[in-house]
Amino acid sequence: MQRITLLGSTGSIGLSTLDVMRRHPQRYAAYALCAHSQIQQLFEQCCEFKPRFAVVRDAVLADQLAALCRSAGLSTEIRHGVDALTEMASAPEVDAVMAAIVGAAGLEPTLAAARAGKKIMLANKEVLVMAGALFMRTIQESGATLLPVDSEHNAIFQALPADFSRGLAACGVERILLTASGGPFREKALEDLRHVTPEQACAHPNWVMGRKISVDSASMMNKGLEVIEAHWLFAAPPEKIQVLVHPQSIIHSAVAYNDGSVLAQMSHPDMRTPIAYALAYPERIVSGAPALDLFKIGRLDFYPPDFERFPCLRLAYDVLRQGGTAPAILNAANEVAVAAFLERKLAFLDISRLIETVLSRLPCRIDSSLDDVLVADAEARQLAHQFVNRRDAA
Repeated sequence: MQRITLLGSTGSIGLSTLDVMRRHPQRYAAYALCAHSQIQQLFEQCCEFKPRFAVVRDAVLADQLAALCRSAGLSTEIRHGVDALTEMASAPEVDAVMAAIVGAAGLEPTLAAARAGKKIMLANKEVLVMAGALFMRTIQESGATLLPVDSEHNAIFQALPADFSRGLAACGVERILLTASGGPFREKALEDLRHVTPEQACAHPNWVMGRKISVDSASMMNKGLEVIEAHWLFAAPPEKIQVLVHPQSIIHSAVAYNDGSVLAQMSHPDMRTPIAYALAYPERIVSGAPALDLFKIGRLDFYPPDFERFPCLRLAYDVLRQGGTAPAILNAANEVAVAAFLERKLAFLDISRLIETVLSRLPCRIDSSLDDVLVADAEARQLAHQFVNRRDAA
């Protein structure tokens, strides 16, 4: 029986994780369920999974959740705040942590899980984008187990040899092929992108995701963040990471070897597949995802990415090459820009422009500590908010 702390239990990854756990009650138990503000949904999860702890954003929400749990006769203890998230991620009783909090908010609790030597199932790519060197060093020093949950990185992990940590070149790896659906605007005229709405950007053709990650997919910033994530996970230089637009989202990524072969992982676009792989690794268990029928799929298409249409992808490659705090600045500016777009304060095409402006205005610290990363994150958010407010006032 593995005791799981689920950071982000009410998001799309959290819901899929609980669905896999539901199918294997003899193997997995919820130690802590952690959410931001979806109190009713979290309460229903507590009723079903009966975790020892539940964590929410603040004291007011904690009191509301505690009242609901008391009324249902639940013994779940209610906590709140970042310190509680950190405690739940590093508690001695916890066997594994699903790190599925979206954005920079997931950095500190996921680092706490790494310091505690936990099995970490990483769905929060921002942890590696913001503090990749620090996080990977912590994993190595603590002996923690790191398993990628993003479908692309999970696919790469499956296609690499078990000893890839000795170096990709030593394993005969030529390139990592990171696939991307291209999102809802892959074929939309550039001129028409000026007028797209949040609803259009969130209408992903293949995946069911939260609003922030859906916008990132539409701008291909999500793929840019995944390029940075792949660099840290697999010690792959930028020139060895190639993005392929694959509209069907059936091949989730692949690895090209020096003998001319390419190993790819294929499945339906259903996050329960990589989640089940991470939960049970090195075993395989039933995920609930449908079996893949290649006769029904019929064809698989691939295209090079259009960097003019998707400047966010270009920016991600740029900051990866720059290193230091540049990726943290990019991530922070993007989070502010996407939130402003969803609130209709910023046009879709202005997302990349705002990010590029913030990157040009802030210094990049190359030898960066966690404090440097957090300072860069705060400075980038402040500057990005200033630009958004100026546009909103205009």
